[in-house]
Amino acid sequence: MQMFMLAVFLVLAPTILFAQSIDTKEFMLKNGLKVVMVEDHTVPSVCFAIAFHVGSRNERQGITGISHLFEHMMFNGSKNYKPTVFDQILEAGGGYSNAYTSNDITFYYEEFNPDLLDKVLDMEADRMRSLKIDTSNLEQERGIVKEERRVSTDNNVRSKMFEDLYAASFVAHPYHNPVVGWMGDLNNITLQDARDYFKRFYAPNNATVIVVGDFDSKSLRPKMEKLFSSIPKQASPRQVNNAEPEQEGERRLMLHKAAELPAVAIGFKGAPVSSPDFYALQVVSAILSRGQSSRLYNKLVYEDEICTEIGAGMDEYIDPGLFSIFAQMQPGKKVADAEEDIYEILNEIAEKGVTDEELHKALNTVQTDYVGEFKTNVGIAGRLGYYEVVHGDYKTSFKVLDQYTKVTIDDIKRVVRQYLNDRKRTVIILVPEKSGESSSSTN
Repeated sequence: MQMFMLAVFLVLAPTILFAQSIDTKEFMLKNGLKVVMVEDHTVPSVCFAIAFHVGSRNERQGITGISHLFEHMMFNGSKNYKPTVFDQILEAGGGYSNAYTSNDITFYYEEFNPDLLDKVLDMEADRMRSLKIDTSNLEQERGIVKEERRVSTDNNVRSKMFEDLYAASFVAHPYHNPVVGWMGDLNNITLQDARDYFKRFYAPNNATVIVVGDFDSKSLRPKMEKLFSSIPKQASPRQVNNAEPEQEGERRLMLHKAAELPAVAIGFKGAPVSSPDFYALQVVSAILSRGQSSRLYNKLVYEDEICTEIGAGMDEYIDPGLFSIFAQMQPGKKVADAEEDIYEILNEIAEKGVTDEELHKALNTVQTDYVGEFKTNVGIAGRLGYYEVVHGDYKTSFKVLDQYTKVTIDDIKRVVRQYLNDRKRTVIILVPEKSGESSSSTN
């Protein structure tokens, strides 16, 4: 009884501490730009971030990869700031900038000394209003993104496996397309495509600003109004329709690629972030592969010595993504043996569930991981921005730990039966070939 009570306390303690730690304020400008503030003078640093409600999910065939392309183009100058000046000013003031693009969101952020805030506001407003979109900017970044695709996907075995996994799993939803884009589409994007995209998706009413750290929230609002309010509001982008049909049977593909050892990537159609099942599936992924005592790791790496590596994870997407499992074989071992063990473990959980100890260990793991993402100004801004765009409201981020505590053993059994079954399964098997035997695109 004492051990069980301790486990429950460890699960609930992060919830109590987390709920008391973040104080947010917000306002909205007349053009629809939402601003979320977390004033915290603990560290003399400020993070300014903009989360745009756009990602590869919003792209159409012919211009896939344009969201990621714009991530690069955004650092190449605007009306009042020449290319590279943005980063030069930040670095001279002890700061830095970065960005990422995913399926559902494009996120830009800077971290810097508080005395640089006014200059950062001016630079961010200038590039939202008048980004440099011309042939030289487009062609320079097109070449960089194409090379990035060659290195990170075409010539990266694991990345290619997962690109094939999503392309095979989704037949109608834009999650079919890689965030980096297809090479043919990267070649196809025109200057007018870029200008239309910027006007539609980089409008103030399609963005959320998050400011975290050592600043005065009372003085920020008039500064934002002065610099950002005159940027024109645009018509709201058309909503993405989830036309993905129900998958009614396994899909299985072989990828022939230069590699030393075979591997397998397995994807099951999962749950969207709006569903409580999303949190249950996150807990399942921890039970399966977090730590050396986890179900998959203990069986396939330690006991049977089939794999050198195995992992599982659930996509955190607006629409249903994939619950994926990846396994790298040991020399002389077969993918079929790994698959047999994986499906046997899933079937056992679906029928018998898991132990109280497994559940509470997994809950502690996922909750501790989540709280850890809020340790820094950048981490707080990143999570609030992601929840605002992907989950629909940044305040949802404060309820995540409670969502995890609601997960029961019965939930674990149910979601494994419902989602992790052979009818929702897509399998990519890596067939190793010697270098030079496998053909690849060199466009």
